[in-house]
Amino acid sequence: MSDSELLVDFSPFFQIYKDGRINRIDGIKLEPPLDPDDGVRSKDVVYSLELNLSSIKPHKNLTCRVHIPENTTPGHKLPLLVYFHGGAFCMESPFTHTYYKYHKSLVKAANVVAVAVEYRLVPEHPLPAAYDDCWTALKWLASHFNGSGPEEWLNAYADFGKVFFAGDSAGGNIAHQMAIRFGQEKLVGVDLKGIALIHPYFWGKDPIGNESKDPEGKAIMEKIWYYVHPTTTGLDDPLINPIADPNLASLGCSRVFIFAAEKDVMRDRAWLYYEELKKCGWEGSVEIMESKGEVHTFHLYIDCENTKIMLEKFASFLNQ
Repeated sequence: MSDSELLVDFSPFFQIYKDGRINRIDGIKLEPPLDPDDGVRSKDVVYSLELNLSSIKPHKNLTCRVHIPENTTPGHKLPLLVYFHGGAFCMESPFTHTYYKYHKSLVKAANVVAVAVEYRLVPEHPLPAAYDDCWTALKWLASHFNGSGPEEWLNAYADFGKVFFAGDSAGGNIAHQMAIRFGQEKLVGVDLKGIALIHPYFWGKDPIGNESKDPEGKAIMEKIWYYVHPTTTGLDDPLINPIADPNLASLGCSRVFIFAAEKDVMRDRAWLYYEELKKCGWEGSVEIMESKGEVHTFHLYIDCENTKIMLEKFASFLNQ
């Protein structure tokens, strides 16, 4: 076998070669502009310099991208949106054109401070590394609640009494898990008002709804989970199946908004999550919206009427 020979083909996400190279299918990193652009200012801030011992490899400095409305004035505090990107836990970042564009659209539509969190990716760093990183980021963010944290924009503009977690696909999974952990551990000075889950990556051992009619899609979902979390207890692990989590009622917020897509293989899981939240003993309110005729995370890649409706609903949720 030559050094350039393929060892692992996990298309369409990544490929691993014998010489250790990883070919990750990902976007091009975009540096934040130094000057205001389209009404939003952005910059990158390191949130973690530590070695996370739960990982098999040390990590580089982890960064978040902070976005604020251009016309915001110091002392005028805005809701804080913490966003976790998707990509099957193994690709994408807050710095690609896709997410940079989407996060700016959220900031403009909702008039919020948005913090997009970088986390370590599979295959270099299997789960639970991503969960650990995102909790580290949240603890770093919480250090700004009294206006004395290390990042000036967060001190000046972020309202820690109005915090929201959100994410799409794997990021939706992360947002849910961070809300569960927040409900159990809390973060001093942080009031988590709600979470928004866009086409969240949830699954389970037993098929529901139309899943049995799509054996190829079902097989892909299961393959992804076992690869990204090799030490998982299985497809009913609470990290992938929130319905199997005995702590679901401890979700640490009072409001949840779920976005589903009609042609998404995970559509039925989103609806099951919605129904379960209403009867598990959690005392908050939950809403769901389904985009007819659309596929998984369509809103990131196409500009259509359903994309605009989603953005409006999201912005409204952050400002209620």
